Amino acid sequence: MPYGGPNGELGASLRYLSQRFAMPTEVTKSILNDIGTEELGHLEMVGTIVHQLTKGLSEEEIKKGGFADYYVDHGTGVYPVNAAGVPWSAATIQSMGDVIADLTEDMAAEQKARATYDNILRLADDPDVIDAIRFLREREVVHFQRFGEALRTVTDLKDCKKYY
Repeated sequence: MPYGGPNGELGASLRYLSQRFAMPTEVTKSILNDIGTEELGHLEMVGTIVHQLTKGLSEEEIKKGGFADYYVDHGTGVYPVNAAGVPWSAATIQSMGDVIADLTEDMAAEQKARATYDNILRLADDPDVIDAIRFLREREVVHFQRFGEALRTVTDLKDCKKYY
């Protein structure tokens, strides 16, 4: 689930907003701040989709859809869990303070999020959901590219003792 799963928007936003403090330049700090803030917007989009898909479900639909266990604890409220129902945990994100390690992690995280959205697109049949998920998937690709730019920037600074 891209809301609270290991590749979800909640983890992404907190990861990037935490990692920004270790970035050595204003440009790299800004990249993490901008993307982390955008991920909060994505969290809202995914939460809205989940809410719209689950509001007004009948007991029969809840049971048939495999939603009963979740429903017992959360009703149809939006709660950060993964696709198996495991609650979100900060243990699913990383912030090392090593800018190369963090930016490499961020690039991998964006690819995992893209793959998660690809999987959702394979299963989705609602045109409105598909359009929103395609948009989110495209933004993951852009974020991957921006983190690549940031990584190249800090790698160019590698020999400068001021930053390491």
